[in-house]
Amino acid sequence: MSPRSAIVLAGGLGTRLRPLTEERPKQMLPIVDRPMIEHVVAKLAAEGVADVVLSLGYRPDAFGAAYPSGRCGGAGLRYATEPEPLGTAGAVLFAARRAATGNGEAGGDPFAETFWALNGDVLTDAPLGELLALHQARGAEATILTIPMADASRYGLVESDASGRVSQFVEKPASGGAASGWINAGVYVLEPSVLARIPPGRSVSMERETFVEVARRGSLYALRSDAYWIDAGTPASYLQANIDLVSGRRAITLGAVSPQAGVAPDAEILDSVVMERATVEAGARLSGSVVLPGGRIGAGAVVADSVVGYDAVVGPGARVLGFTLLGDGVTVAAGESLQGGRR
Repeated sequence: MSPRSAIVLAGGLGTRLRPLTEERPKQMLPIVDRPMIEHVVAKLAAEGVADVVLSLGYRPDAFGAAYPSGRCGGAGLRYATEPEPLGTAGAVLFAARRAATGNGEAGGDPFAETFWALNGDVLTDAPLGELLALHQARGAEATILTIPMADASRYGLVESDASGRVSQFVEKPASGGAASGWINAGVYVLEPSVLARIPPGRSVSMERETFVEVARRGSLYALRSDAYWIDAGTPASYLQANIDLVSGRRAITLGAVSPQAGVAPDAEILDSVVMERATVEAGARLSGSVVLPGGRIGAGAVVADSVVGYDAVVGPGARVLGFTLLGDGVTVAAGESLQGGRR
């Protein structure tokens, strides 16, 4: 039986994506046609999840404002807002306890059975059913999705045997050490017993503490998958997550230009996304870029490998290049040139 409940970690400050996250949490940034969180929840809903608890911290009200009906991506939403940062494991425990009490109301405990937990900035086409099947076949306490990575320095490196049993879990190895291997992809199947291993009342890392203990007991397993996966929490990966969905690199392909956008007939759009209410004027050229809702690209302007924020304006003839991030309402003057950085 597939788990009916999930915890999604969405409490980070999103500092790597500022200024885009100064007014909203990163999971509310759009990926092509909807907020990131909707893509994440829809993946879970497709696996039979009916109840998702969002573990929140930074700007939590943004989620309730966006989903006043309490539904998102085909599943019901509940919220658990941390009083202070509790780490990945601490956040899971806090969210599970809040759900068990029904936010103060009477009700059953949805996390008294097997459940999903995952990072809210992870987008993947990995077969979650296979992850669950391995978990059940091995009688595991926790099972994690792993994907191959040439440089594992930003992630947790996972060593497992032919059965999938994890022998070692090295969180974010130093660059130049374990250079490549199978990394922790931030998608987990957990038994309720994992919650009992998380000390309450302090910050606890799932990767550095809890999983290390579960692995020591021989009950941590890993599924290796080479399916599409991306952590959309950096400028480069946020750009890539958008472009991948319109360029045929994903299991589904979405339209690159919103029907509610205005694009001049002679404007050039190459591997780029133009969202609703955005405007791209005559002779402008977009390459490897994303224009968020309400953004305006002036006549003859060039935007490459950059993100143009909500209602931001790139003036006529301006050039915005090299992983530049423009925040909400920013204006780049006509003829001005930017190369990298944030404004």
